[in-house]
Amino acid sequence: MNPEFSCRKTTPRVVSQFYGWREGRTPGGHFVLASGFCGRWVGICRCAPWFFVVARVGNSRLKKMSNVPEVVITGLGVVSPIGTGCDEFWHSLSEGRSGIRRIPALNGQPFPFAIGGQIVNFDATDKIRPRKALKVMSRDIQLAFVAADMALQEAGIAASGVSPERFGIVFGADLIPCELDEIANAIRSCIVDGRFDFSLWGTRALSELYPLWLLKYLPNMPACHIGIAYDARGPNNSLTLAEVSSLAAITEAVRVIQRGDADVMVAGGTGCRIHPAVWVRTGAYQLSSRVDQPERACRPFDLDRDGMVHGEGAGAVVLESRKHAEARGAPILARVLGFACAFEARRPDQPWSGEAIRRAIRDALRMAELKPHDVGHVNAHGLSTVEDDIAEARAIRSELGDVAVTAPKSFFGNLAAGTGAVELAVSLLAFRHGQVPITLNCERPDPRCPINVVNKAPVPAAPPVAVVLNHSRIGQAVALVVAGP
Repeated sequence: MNPEFSCRKTTPRVVSQFYGWREGRTPGGHFVLASGFCGRWVGICRCAPWFFVVARVGNSRLKKMSNVPEVVITGLGVVSPIGTGCDEFWHSLSEGRSGIRRIPALNGQPFPFAIGGQIVNFDATDKIRPRKALKVMSRDIQLAFVAADMALQEAGIAASGVSPERFGIVFGADLIPCELDEIANAIRSCIVDGRFDFSLWGTRALSELYPLWLLKYLPNMPACHIGIAYDARGPNNSLTLAEVSSLAAITEAVRVIQRGDADVMVAGGTGCRIHPAVWVRTGAYQLSSRVDQPERACRPFDLDRDGMVHGEGAGAVVLESRKHAEARGAPILARVLGFACAFEARRPDQPWSGEAIRRAIRDALRMAELKPHDVGHVNAHGLSTVEDDIAEARAIRSELGDVAVTAPKSFFGNLAAGTGAVELAVSLLAFRHGQVPITLNCERPDPRCPINVVNKAPVPAAPPVAVVLNHSRIGQAVALVVAGP
């Protein structure tokens, strides 16, 4: 087999359900044309009773097919440290108001970096339905539900009579930390002579836990609760891919619609990293040391940046085929033109090249059939760490030139799995209001980051086309190309 291709054995059931196939024939026998991971077209050869999925590896040219439906965004919801709801969120962006602050719950505790992007005065009591579901909802899940509910309300899904079997969900979530007081007694029961004994967990600890305790912290529960509340019986999936979870979920939801498996999808992500358990697990890894000035701590692409800031938040969008949206008179906020995923292993002993970001941008533009000069702005990952910002900036420069770049994390920090969806909201609202917001705290642009950072005043969102980027610490990268309606 050609080394450019890889092969995987699977079954007809998997082929029909996951790949969304249609038949064709070659001189060599039966084959199926199917859409697979990363939007690449793959051939599937039948050798009963098995199907062999042959997928091209690398930067295969992505082409639109005439019979693939156009996917549009008809609803948007956001819950963030700078505002809940689109109006409050945009007002903070336009006013340059940071949501990064000292976290009262961590003051006086042995955490040297007790700052973060925290959502204040958040109460989901009146927004969750059924109300009893709150008993099995962690904060991450509550944030996700509220964001999705906002998006679905704006899209008018509840009143439009969408077929439940044609309505699905793909949502991103992180490793959800549990509340320490819920697990404290269980942990104590397993401590013998000052050491934790794992062998005692099953016999002692489980009896100390609330019977439905685990349901509060499973990363697939955001999609479950949203689906139950809205009677969404179509394709349902959950992705746990760190910071790329949101955008990956959105791109997968687009694929579901393009395959013809659903008419409407709600997609997004949720994350909460301002939690003591997260600090214990990650320590001070790549965190900013500017605890004395929280609002100035996150400084993407600035010469004086010294690390990222954790935060919490959730975002969601409603995706539909254009035909379905127009048939029910839905408002169209934006169009999805292209997307791509890539991976490049990161080694701790070497600087990251950012090649995965380059490939993701390149393939997303190819799918969108756009040139670099067609892009109005880049919505950058902008983590505010030295290495990541350099790699991302060089990737943007090499693929998109001197395009305007904004980095929303400067307002609210790294929202983990919620990052991509909340940052996508920035670009969608930029289309609505006609301007791209600034990047906070980029006062002295780093010459090693050769990009045009919007850091002094907003710039026009023209042309209304954005490339939204996310990547993770292990080397995953996603690029999403969206345009105004």
